Amino acid sequence: MARWNTIARGAAFAAAASLALAACSSDGGSDDDATSGSGSEGGSTDPLKIGTLLPLTGSLAFLGPPEVAGVELAAQEINEAGGVLGNPVEVTQGDSSDTQNTQIASQTVTDLLSDGVSAIIGAASSAVTLNVVDDIVAAEVMMVSPANTATTLSGYDPFYARVAPPDTVQGNALAQLMLDDGHENIGILVFNEDYGTSLRDVIKDTVEAAGGTITYGNPGEEFDPAATNFQAEVDAVLATEPDAIALIAFDQTTQILDPLITGGLDAANLYMTDGNTADYNGEVADGLIEGAQGTIPGANPDDDFKARLDEVHGETLDSYAYGAESYDATMLVALAAVRGGGTDGPTIQANIAAVSGSEGGTECSTFADCVELLESGEEIAFQTVGGSGPLNEANDPSSAYIGVYSYDANNTQNWVEAVFGEVPS
Repeated sequence: MARWNTIARGAAFAAAASLALAACSSDGGSDDDATSGSGSEGGSTDPLKIGTLLPLTGSLAFLGPPEVAGVELAAQEINEAGGVLGNPVEVTQGDSSDTQNTQIASQTVTDLLSDGVSAIIGAASSAVTLNVVDDIVAAEVMMVSPANTATTLSGYDPFYARVAPPDTVQGNALAQLMLDDGHENIGILVFNEDYGTSLRDVIKDTVEAAGGTITYGNPGEEFDPAATNFQAEVDAVLATEPDAIALIAFDQTTQILDPLITGGLDAANLYMTDGNTADYNGEVADGLIEGAQGTIPGANPDDDFKARLDEVHGETLDSYAYGAESYDATMLVALAAVRGGGTDGPTIQANIAAVSGSEGGTECSTFADCVELLESGEEIAFQTVGGSGPLNEANDPSSAYIGVYSYDANNTQNWVEAVFGEVPS
């Protein structure tokens, strides 16, 4: 299980800096031939090409704008600092859509590989990643997800990494949140998709280990994500009279909330996850989910970072979920290329764990500062905006923050606090 400490909002990033170096370290796929500094033994020094595989359409499209903005902001800062090995980084944006439109992600990956990218940032959905990751890693292109959480992806391949923590962290945090709120008999409404069942399994294990009970949502009690009516599932979970309900879904959520609350659930006893902790202002009846809570991996970015994302996006974003993680993923890819002295996929793969701090090193938080350290022959530990720690041997972040949000009378989620957890070895 993860070790948890509740932290105040203002202390989140200060804590992240001190915890990153103390977190579990490993070789993380770094190899002995990678250079530190000049990069004279690296691979290709052509301009670094990065592709994105992010949800511009489909059930997770609300995550697309902040993720795209995060990548673009990182690329902008990298290029303002002189680029990677003397050349501007090039970004090609691509749509991942969702598992109901699998052909979109497949075509995007085909196009990106044909374009000669060395790294792909994405996907947001674990299930989408599982559909395309084999093609990407077979091409020796580094895939770094800002949002994948499925436990099945831990250690999947040396060419796959993520800066979002696996469900062992978010699932544990959500379960602990419900238990700490005094709930012992918990129902789970979960769709039958890898992301959902993976999270459900961790919540179930955590609740039962604490002496609680899962009244509904056990294996075999999932709903079809392609369904259009969920009344039967709502009736089934409410019939078990749970103290609280965890709702794990994507855009199906808007069709579930009204029958769930009008069916008798107090909104204060509703809990959601990163897949549906979204702004429902104008989507459901006013005040319907006031008091509900949700979790999203990642520390809450400060106002300055949010303003920079807004500027890149061209207007104020509705959500900042995974914007920081997308920025971090792009920075790690670029710094790995600098450390290894090459912009090809294998060089990035061999160095990405090291620049995340897996081998220790001097903390740095901007591309320019990190490059200066690398060029002087020092190891670095890039301090992520999202608060994730160094990559471990499974290419998961060794530590991470989970943000807790509460809904107001406008059905809008608001930051409450963050909990810190270490990913189990």
